[in-house]
Amino acid sequence: MGDLSAVAADLAPTGTLRAAVNLGNPVLAHGTPEEPGGVTVDLAREVAARLDVPVALVCFDAARKSFEALTSGAADLCFLAIEPARAAEVAFTAPYVLIEGVYVVAQDSSFASPADVDRPDVRVGVKRGSAYDLYLTRTLRHAAIVRGEDGVTAFEEQGLEVAAGIRQPMTAYTAAHPGTRVLPGRFMEIRQAVATTPDRRPETVAFLHGLVEELKANGFVAGSLRRANQPDVTVAPPG
Repeated sequence: MGDLSAVAADLAPTGTLRAAVNLGNPVLAHGTPEEPGGVTVDLAREVAARLDVPVALVCFDAARKSFEALTSGAADLCFLAIEPARAAEVAFTAPYVLIEGVYVVAQDSSFASPADVDRPDVRVGVKRGSAYDLYLTRTLRHAAIVRGEDGVTAFEEQGLEVAAGIRQPMTAYTAAHPGTRVLPGRFMEIRQAVATTPDRRPETVAFLHGLVEELKANGFVAGSLRRANQPDVTVAPPG
């Protein structure tokens, strides 16, 4: 992977790897800012260990805040979905996990599949700045997007027709709210990757890419997901 001392100096110029962690995505991270856990936390610690530098985990409650920390220089590394809207400001590795974006509707809704949602009389609640917000902003032609701190909160408070989110927490939501259901199928595949800024040296980005591939292949990512009680999350195939 090249000269790791040079990579460390480039990726962690302060001497500490500052990694932004999104606690708002329970599939990828959990716990508190003081004691976070999950696959992204494990990945950040492994990157720091390989570079022989300490790690500082800077926690947020939304992907957009992690993105802002990275692009403003407050973080060196973060974990984001690969999205065209972010590509100009972020250098991504290949994905390490694949997550499904799904819709929640009322139990008695006439919707049968995600394809039914894109109609002029439909409002879809999303978490502002999330991967699925960016995707639906780009792809929905008729339905209106309603942004909030959480898609299901907007769904409840504003009586929306649909809420968008990640399969695991959305499934948990419907289990706790008997009058709702998850639509069969998915509206998108969310490819979660390690990210840094595009002004890093090519060797630095190559190091991150190679490490992600190694950690997928050797079972590190799968083991981390199991420990975080997320065994049904799909590890991404080789990049």
